[in-house]
Amino acid sequence: MRRKPLTIAAVALTGALGLLAGSQTWISFMLDGTHSLETVAGHEVNAAVSPISIAIVAAALALTIAGPVFRRALGVLVVLLGAGLAALTISVLAAPLTAITGTITDLTGISGDATTSLVLWSSVSPWAWVCVAAGVLAALLGLVVAVFGGAWASGGRKYGAAANAAGSGARPGAPDRISDWDALSEGDDPSDAEDDRGGDGPVFDTDGRPEQGGIGGGADR
Repeated sequence: MRRKPLTIAAVALTGALGLLAGSQTWISFMLDGTHSLETVAGHEVNAAVSPISIAIVAAALALTIAGPVFRRALGVLVVLLGAGLAALTISVLAAPLTAITGTITDLTGISGDATTSLVLWSSVSPWAWVCVAAGVLAALLGLVVAVFGGAWASGGRKYGAAANAAGSGARPGAPDRISDWDALSEGDDPSDAEDDRGGDGPVFDTDGRPEQGGIGGGADR
């Protein structure tokens, strides 16, 4: 079933997309008196963007080995992480100048409400909206995992079924290399048993005629 790997890959991609978007410029602005263009990256505006994105990728990796119950719990976690990523980014989009007050203070040494009045021009990059989209998609995918993830086949059960199928299709009497190795470890020679099985057959005399004593080295006359 391809639903499980596709969903897990999509969750990992949303986390990677959020991490990429957070490293790009979100806000560009120009201050009064300097007239130089300043830029602020997403992880500088909101320090939680990168850790949340990394946590989404880590949850996707954990989904590859998780059982049904833990898988549902990870789905709920991804929902919360995605919703948090989207909410934090939307808060920046709602008040971009408020989000960069710390940067303005570092540049001018002025703090307080007067910092925003120093901004002559500002612009929000599309990368902030990309981060919102990544958070929303992660939340939706986490919901899919929480609802349907418990029905996904586990890798161990799949491998076990394949091994059982292969074992049931083995030819009766075929040599078992593992059993032979165990026999050698115990000091037995597994070839003796094969010789015993292969020795059952007619015995011929010196003239090339089968003896009447029986099969497999019967009594000598």
